[in-house]
Amino acid sequence: MTDEHLFELGSWAGDATRPGRHTISPAELVAGLSRRDRERRVRALVDQAHEIVDEALHTHFVAHELTASCLMWSGGNDSNVLAHLMRGRVSHAVHANTGIGIEATRQHVRDTCRQWKLPLIEKAPAEKDSYERFVLAHGFPGPGQHDRMFQRLKERTFDAVRRRFNTDPRRQRVLFLAGRRREESRRRGGNAVAGIAPLANWTKLDLNTYRAMHPDVPRNEVADLLHMSGECLCGSFAQRGELAHLRTFYPEVAAYLDDLGRRALANGVPPRRCEWGWGWNRTARSRTSGTASLSRLCGSCQRTGQFSFRQMPDRHATPSRRTPS
Repeated sequence: MTDEHLFELGSWAGDATRPGRHTISPAELVAGLSRRDRERRVRALVDQAHEIVDEALHTHFVAHELTASCLMWSGGNDSNVLAHLMRGRVSHAVHANTGIGIEATRQHVRDTCRQWKLPLIEKAPAEKDSYERFVLAHGFPGPGQHDRMFQRLKERTFDAVRRRFNTDPRRQRVLFLAGRRREESRRRGGNAVAGIAPLANWTKLDLNTYRAMHPDVPRNEVADLLHMSGECLCGSFAQRGELAHLRTFYPEVAAYLDDLGRRALANGVPPRRCEWGWGWNRTARSRTSGTASLSRLCGSCQRTGQFSFRQMPDRHATPSRRTPS
């Protein structure tokens, strides 16, 4: 299975209730289905998601020891669907504590993992990579610095997880599962992190249908209020009015950003860079012209990474296809 199989958009033809593997059904067509047909479609997508995992294991792990199967979990409501669906096939959940997220989202992930008895690995950046240290020296990041933020706040977290389980990188790998969807790829595409995307062919309506079919899928209040996970508020791709929206629901987080900006200004950082989300107008122009700098896995910034397999690794058993208790 290649990256193209997961993320390259193509023309669609066929029955939306029987979704294919290499193209995505148009959202408009899915929206026109009856409730019964939407549920039928989602059941087919669930089977397909398991097939994607099975195929990845067969293709990429035959010659390697699978040391861990890890769910990359932002805590957003879309990510919660993947967690609910795959919780019986993974050995660990991994959450990047970016240091600039909303604590309620982190607690949501912790509480749900505890309820499901799913081991959680929560990793924060090293002090030298911390968001606060970067802002005090350089100011808040803009669109052109999103990759740098991802590398510091998230990518090195996943690398640390890989190193935790790999004692022999040539023979061992970790399987990472993430909730990236092809419907989002044109605005959320970018650089590579090893892993697979079982929900590649799901639309937003499919996620909503799955939640309606499974009322026990957890919901994160932060995502309900902000329409993003709140896991990472680096601000690289902040939109106009986003800080005011944040101030309404999470004033303590906005106050922290205000204080961080004042401290950066006192350090001699140019005033414009001391305003969180200063690049929103540049981002809007780039999106309109189709030249936005697309980056990796930051759901809060509405960006994600295409996946390729690097050597990655948990010492726990191959993720069998089982029904979670």
